[in-house]
Amino acid sequence: MVNGDSMSNDFRLPDVGEGLTEADLVAWRVAVGDTIKVNDIVCEIETAKSVVELPSPYGGVVQALLVAEGDTVDVGTPIIRIGDSADAGGAPAPAGGSAGGSEDSAAEEQPLTLVGSGPKATAVARRARRVATPSEAARVQAQSTFDVGAAAPEVEVVPEPQPAPEPQPRSETEPTGAVSGNVRALAKPPVRKLAKDLGVDLASISPVRADGVITRDLVEAAANGAPTTSAQPADRAADDAIDDRRARETREPIKGVRKMMGQAMVQSAFTAPHVTIWTTVDVTRTTELVARLRTHRELRDVKVSPLLVVAKAAMLALRRTPLLNSTWDEAAQEVVIKHYVNLGIAAATPRGLVVPHVKDADRMTLPELATAINELVGIARDGKTPPGDMAGGTFSITNVGPFGMEGGTPIINPGESGILCFGAIKRAPWVVDEEIVARDVCTLALSFDHRHIDGATGSQFLADIAAIMEDPATSLMF
Repeated sequence: MVNGDSMSNDFRLPDVGEGLTEADLVAWRVAVGDTIKVNDIVCEIETAKSVVELPSPYGGVVQALLVAEGDTVDVGTPIIRIGDSADAGGAPAPAGGSAGGSEDSAAEEQPLTLVGSGPKATAVARRARRVATPSEAARVQAQSTFDVGAAAPEVEVVPEPQPAPEPQPRSETEPTGAVSGNVRALAKPPVRKLAKDLGVDLASISPVRADGVITRDLVEAAANGAPTTSAQPADRAADDAIDDRRARETREPIKGVRKMMGQAMVQSAFTAPHVTIWTTVDVTRTTELVARLRTHRELRDVKVSPLLVVAKAAMLALRRTPLLNSTWDEAAQEVVIKHYVNLGIAAATPRGLVVPHVKDADRMTLPELATAINELVGIARDGKTPPGDMAGGTFSITNVGPFGMEGGTPIINPGESGILCFGAIKRAPWVVDEEIVARDVCTLALSFDHRHIDGATGSQFLADIAAIMEDPATSLMF
């Protein structure tokens, strides 16, 4: 876009993948007045999948930040304005090239764009449409009416400029907190989101607080048709009581990763009938194996834990019971069995639970699987997981052992048919050869979709994993 005589460009929020419709602006990396280049990072956004850094498609000076940190922004909304000067109304750019008129200098003055996002070099320039005034358009129309053989030129009618209306004086009875149509109403981002969801125009609400901030209660009242233009003393007292109570509360908006997690869990819990089975296993030999693997030369640079053995055991068990690596296609009324395993590893992050996937985990060696899991979990905890790594999962593992939990009943991820819960390993009395001895013990729990997986199939799968965990040498039989 062009502002005044100075060239400027509005960078609109792009769709960063997976057909997302909105994102939350987490933090700005630039400030007004900064000079940036193409591909410089300007901000971080949080989508329903992960936190993504946005590079600038333009080079120049940051003229305005059009969105505040914490706001939820629809895809296509301008978020930053970048121009050739710090002020959008600065000095006009030269109409021609440089003093020498060289083509290289003229090319350098063109706004830069991201590679692949600009016009093609061979694109054909379309002739600009001539614009006519209403009187000229009428003359052309009359001429073409009498001259049947003449071809009427293509014109576009633009209305003649009308004088601006006289400004109306402000009414003395208008409330002090009223917000005019061209002034942004004062409200916090969660309240703006609520008003947007309820279809309430914030400009139509008169705030009753001294600072002019519109509260959640006023938005809800406006959505229910209650009057919001004035407040009686009793109403103000009630508002003060509510404000006092909320001053001792912390409200966190449900958005981004947490919002996606909630929607996915509700969808799964109320569409797939869950069945959970569990077994307690002596995993002493597995812990001994992990201790030996940590000294192996191919595994010295990666973190080796019992989770690695569980993941490898799951890959082997899926060979014998491939139905656990399938999905229920309701539309086609088919069960789709996958001949590849994209293994999901649930990771707890400050923004919520995410489940990135190790692609083709069944084809990896033990060192390759260890490296992939470590990298995946590290990126997830940093909030940098790309959307592609959280799509296309076929089977998942959730590890609750680090939190001291012995087990649980996990919810299946949408699009999958099973999820394994790996509990904490603890020393406990165990019967071995008719004697009670201290052993390393843990609980394994499996939730599966009971629409197409029966108890026998689920039990066979879990028994295979338990057998490998009890004696890793058993894996040679798979």
